[in-house]
Amino acid sequence: MKNYRFILFDLDGTLTDPKVGITKSVQYALHKMNIVEQDLEKLTCFIGPPLQVSFKEYYGFDEEQTKSAIDYYRERFKEQGIFENELYEGILPLVQLLNEQQYRLVVATSKPTVFAEQILKHFELESYFDLIVGSNLDGTRSSKADIIRFILDYYKGYGNKDFVMIGDRKHDIIGANDTHIDSIAVSYGYGSMEELIESNPTQTAESVEQLKELLV
Repeated sequence: MKNYRFILFDLDGTLTDPKVGITKSVQYALHKMNIVEQDLEKLTCFIGPPLQVSFKEYYGFDEEQTKSAIDYYRERFKEQGIFENELYEGILPLVQLLNEQQYRLVVATSKPTVFAEQILKHFELESYFDLIVGSNLDGTRSSKADIIRFILDYYKGYGNKDFVMIGDRKHDIIGANDTHIDSIAVSYGYGSMEELIESNPTQTAESVEQLKELLV
């Protein structure tokens, strides 16, 4: 494996398992939009992509409906859903080890930055990360490519070869490919291995332990 300087981690489905908080908050938003969805499993597709993409893709919402749904989602998420979340086993020792080995860690997530910061603080992870970059609350900078470009601009003076993006959905890998950095697709999250392979990652890992073996 190459010697990277910066390791970019997706948040949902990569560092933490946010299934309960996200699916219940989507369920709440749909209910407010007069759509009843009892099966939370059907809503796991919302984990990873920007909300404005998912509400349009899976429920056919127009721009105005999507904005309303996101506002409803955040009503529940910021009070309750944000904490219905748990670290994947092995993540804390991994980020501690990477810190000890002088890697610079960055969170690169489509979740609004303000929420990502709260989650890392909740899990006492913020001290291990050099930078936390997410989307803006107004929906801008929500694509993974835009987020990675922001990070590359922030660390001017380093080459693209110094960065690697780690994520569990195709959006993470496509974002890395679009910005010409390497990627590691992890299949322990919410993207299928088929989805990940089709997006052409540099490497794949089926577990946090395999991810550690690739990086350390």
